[in-house]
Amino acid sequence: MSLVAYSDARAPLYEIKANLFKGLAHPVRIRVLELLAEAPEVSVTDLLSATGLEASHLSQHLSVLRRYQLVVSERRALQMFYSLAYPQVAELLTVARSLLGEILRTTRDNLESSDAAEASPGGTP
Repeated sequence: MSLVAYSDARAPLYEIKANLFKGLAHPVRIRVLELLAEAPEVSVTDLLSATGLEASHLSQHLSVLRRYQLVVSERRALQMFYSLAYPQVAELLTVARSLLGEILRTTRDNLESSDAAEASPGGTP
């Protein structure tokens, strides 16, 4: 997997942004980030329970999130705890949810308008 480091000053900003979104580009990783946005920190045990994943699969996704600097981890005794690396990650998820809601409303409105036009006299059959 190619990763342009966030700190690589030579990389164009659009490449760095694209890499950020690569880190987000899986439903499981989004779910993990949502869980982390709801609490200051979450244990791996709780993440396993909430996602229903096998430990090895969750570990792979957490590794990607760490690599893309979206989460941080801390070991305490035998347990690992994760948290968002930056509060803006939670804000990004909120904005994405709002954007998706708007897209869905627009799509629904367009479909309803299209259905109404076809049902009206003189509409396309």
